[in-house]
Amino acid sequence: MRDPVKKALTRTVQVKGPRGRIQQVEVPPSKRLIYGVWFAVVSLIALTTLEATYILVLRNFSNEIFSAITGLVGTVLGIFLGQKG
Repeated sequence: MRDPVKKALTRTVQVKGPRGRIQQVEVPPSKRLIYGVWFAVVSLIALTTLEATYILVLRNFSNEIFSAITGLVGTVLGIFLGQKG
């Protein structure tokens, strides 16, 4: 797998196979989830860059940008913890 998001969100489940043997099967996440996580990560990088630029140019801290960054971090962590659990 080349995609690190897909690899991180892939679940391994145990399934009863023929003759009662237990097999482990990898269940990949949906494409919509992968695209959503990539969008959130790219947005997080863009907002962090925007906040750093804002601080360097205006010598001030933007609470609005920081709250957006905090929300995105919570969303991404929630996705990873919820999908693996």
